[in-house]
Amino acid sequence: MEEYRHYLESLGRSPNTIETYLLAVEGYRKWYQDSFGLEMTQLYRPNILDYKSYLIHIRKLKEESVNARLAALMSYNRFLVASGRQEQLVIDRETDYIPVQASYASPGTVSQAEVDAFRQAILASGKELCQRDYAMVTLLAYAGLRDSEMVGLLLADVDLTSKELAVRKGKGGKKRIVYLGDKVVHAVREYLPVRTRQRYTDSPYLFVSRQAPKLHRSRVNQICAQYSQVITPHTLRHFFCSHALETGAYTIAELANQAGHANVRTTLRYTNPSVQKMKEKANSL
Repeated sequence: MEEYRHYLESLGRSPNTIETYLLAVEGYRKWYQDSFGLEMTQLYRPNILDYKSYLIHIRKLKEESVNARLAALMSYNRFLVASGRQEQLVIDRETDYIPVQASYASPGTVSQAEVDAFRQAILASGKELCQRDYAMVTLLAYAGLRDSEMVGLLLADVDLTSKELAVRKGKGGKKRIVYLGDKVVHAVREYLPVRTRQRYTDSPYLFVSRQAPKLHRSRVNQICAQYSQVITPHTLRHFFCSHALETGAYTIAELANQAGHANVRTTLRYTNPSVQKMKEKANSL
């Protein structure tokens, strides 16, 4: 599994993806051992199909969760072939993935008024690090970063004069440029003097905590939970994507680049209207 980890790192996979894939392969290995009393050495298609059935009918997992595990096993399959441990690929995306019917309207979408009230509650809290937290949630809501990307930002990655930042991915340092509006620039600029009063001012990371030179993403979730039972880091990113398209701020291609979507089909999901919009349309009939 360590060799597989290095293989994923060599492909530039993010730390979160690597951990997710390792956990998924470990889950399959345990199922294989429990089922056959043997250690898994390679993948066999009949076993993969049985495991898929187990996930659907015994574990009762949703289509997306089953497909995510199949994606991890397909990646592991490629590793086994590349390392000479197996000759064939036994998983096929086209035939083995479960078709997912995306819901048309998303009930979890929050409005701009709710997002801005959430941001203001953080700013007005008067807590020692409220400006840091305000800058973080503003980045999530109005630049569309993932929480893992945000906590991984280096000071050197952010250029407030040019109004842009670089999000780096994987060992190779592959990056995408994210463009910033004034809301984000002002929030981050106001945070920087606060940062210089923290313990870890020599940290290369933009966001530091009192306990560590790099803020952990779990802490970002905890901060959001202090101010809302609904809004999470993922909710803010979802808001950014939906709001950007709904207001016409970005085209689909521009949003895909800004949000770092590897496949434009992911971006297309945000073209679906919210439940409130659907109700308004129904009333107009």
